[in-house]
Amino acid sequence: MAEHTFLLPDLGEGLVEASVLAWLVAPGDTVERNQPLVEVETAKSAVEIPSPHAGTVARLHAAEGATLAVGAPLVTIDAAAGPDAAAGPGIVGTVPDEEPPARRVRLRPPPE
Repeated sequence: MAEHTFLLPDLGEGLVEASVLAWLVAPGDTVERNQPLVEVETAKSAVEIPSPHAGTVARLHAAEGATLAVGAPLVTIDAAAGPDAAAGPGIVGTVPDEEPPARRVRLRPPPE
């Protein structure tokens, strides 16, 4: 079982906590990478937090209305039970979403 506990990320601008407004998933739900998991509210805005892993939601670590500090456990995802399991161990989340842009090389004209 490859469980990943996702912590409340730093949402920027010196914010140290967020309140859970609404869970968009429940334990047992299958989620894809980047699928919205939860809507949280900070002192500045309400935002949806996406899943960093594909798999099955194992546990929600906070109830709606709870206030969490940045770095507190948010949700645990069992990656072995989800779509990434077919990729094999150690490969989950290592493939970029898109290819990096090609590098441009500027050639200098030969000296005259």
